[in-house]
Amino acid sequence: MKPIQMVDTKNQYLKIKDAIQQGIQEVLESAAYINGPAVQRFTQSLNAYMGCKHTIPCANGTDALQIALMALGLQPGDEVITPSFTYIATTEVVALLRLKPVFVDVDPVTFCIDPSAIEKAITPKTKAIVPVHLYGQAANMEAIMAIANKHGVFVVEDNAQAIGCNYTFSNGTTVKTGTIGHIGCTSFYPSKNLGAYGDGGAIFTNDDALAEQLKMIANHGQKVRYYHDVVGCNSRLDAIQAAILDVKLKHLDAYISARNSAASFYHQAFANHPNITVPAVADYTNHVYHQYTLVLKNADRDALNTYLAEQKIPSMIYYPVPGHKQKMFSTFGLPEVNLPVTDWLTERVISLPMHTELDTEQLTYITSHVLNFLNK
Repeated sequence: MKPIQMVDTKNQYLKIKDAIQQGIQEVLESAAYINGPAVQRFTQSLNAYMGCKHTIPCANGTDALQIALMALGLQPGDEVITPSFTYIATTEVVALLRLKPVFVDVDPVTFCIDPSAIEKAITPKTKAIVPVHLYGQAANMEAIMAIANKHGVFVVEDNAQAIGCNYTFSNGTTVKTGTIGHIGCTSFYPSKNLGAYGDGGAIFTNDDALAEQLKMIANHGQKVRYYHDVVGCNSRLDAIQAAILDVKLKHLDAYISARNSAASFYHQAFANHPNITVPAVADYTNHVYHQYTLVLKNADRDALNTYLAEQKIPSMIYYPVPGHKQKMFSTFGLPEVNLPVTDWLTERVISLPMHTELDTEQLTYITSHVLNFLNK
């Protein structure tokens, strides 16, 4: 049996090696390393895949979130509602811009932000909502957009874990996550479903004025070289990474299908086990399985994590400390919040290996050891 990886980027690369090397070679021969043809080509390809009006590439997913919030013209002290149960980048940028993070709870079934919790957290100072499409499925965007429109606030989608995910509205219309809110953001970190071989990110919008602002901010606040209209930053997608991503984008739907096949194997192996809750999928979304995350009941999650490591099976706990309990926010004077679902999940979730290269032998080995531990 091949060694089991949490994410196997090497064997995925070997299957597309020739195309990847050709793309890199074209960049090297063109010597157009910054905003060259490779970046433009990938931007157009991604824009078409996402079905949105504007795609702005940038250096990484955290930059994408920061640039998005900067483009909205928010002021220090403005409140931004966000889930606490997410990677720190989502709320780190809120703090960096001296905005006020307002942590709310998540849905216990999907693990995504709870619209009813958003509604309760709205105040006159609320200026934006940042839903996270966690682990690979969508938050309830129809409900979230209704709340945002009712109160006149912006929505910035954190789509770093769910690129390629489809959202279906109650009228039957289906769109890609990341294109529903005023702005969408994603990451091309190597472990993502569409991962570069280094850092990268992108921002999406259907709003022409916001697109112009986003482009300026990502490019030192300039539309015309040396004429800086707003305070910006320097955030570019490297041309070599763009060439790699353009190749991999052609395979993204196949990658999602492979992840769903692995998830189906896990589902069947763990079906009806009294100590395991497998990921549930809401009826308005599909799941692209960036992570395959179990919730354990009446079982020692940390002991299972240790046991799997002893069997050379990697596993991860996403996330052991939620945002509202992170020390970095202690100077913000935030009120104490009671987020029972978030706290419950942080003590019980564990993610198993999930990637495109998992085979039946590996999946059998993983599931048999999980069941062996729980059935002791």
